Amino acid sequence: MDNTIKTCLHFDDIMQMEQRKRANLINSIGGFKSVCLIGTTNNENQTNLAIFNSIVHIGANPPLIGFFVRPDSVERHTLANILNTEYYTINHINESIYKQAHQTAARYEKEVSEFEATQLTAEYKDDFKAPFVQESFIQLGVQLKEKITIQSNQTILLIGEIKLINYPSDCMENDGFINLEKAQTITCSGLDSYYKTTKIARLSYAKPNTTPTII
Repeated sequence: MDNTIKTCLHFDDIMQMEQRKRANLINSIGGFKSVCLIGTTNNENQTNLAIFNSIVHIGANPPLIGFFVRPDSVERHTLANILNTEYYTINHINESIYKQAHQTAARYEKEVSEFEATQLTAEYKDDFKAPFVQESFIQLGVQLKEKITIQSNQTILLIGEIKLINYPSDCMENDGFINLEKAQTITCSGLDSYYKTTKIARLSYAKPNTTPTII
């Protein structure tokens, strides 16, 4: 890569791009993202599973996590199920299931469970009302707390409170930090490119006039 040669795109250049090319550009230019499987059921106990790469940290006290859903101009099974039941699961993806996870993005009919279509296992535990992905190593049980519509493009932000966390016992460090590399969690760029991670370092808390040290 020659870092001295750069291309500059202005807003008009971006908006004049072919639709799919523009979508690929904007989906990937923000950098690597968290990618997870969200498990839900409807009021008839029909399970649904869908991949999302828009998971965001909201806060730790109380423990809140969010994710974005595209505008509900068409049927959105995950969105509808969460609004009806208020409960869902967020399941980390690992290398052994990333192809199955990717396949959940296919537009299956409402009556088809992506668990069954992709041969992933729906798992219920601790009386939680939504299904976890058994093959996932880190699993969160979440209850909906807030729905926010982004006025700029009608995208929806769902904010939930984390009610339950399942993780491999040896992946939590003494200070509570979860070692995602050890848990084999993968990441993504854009809508279809998946990556394993390698930790560079953890650094000490940043303070003025202090050089961070490796911890």
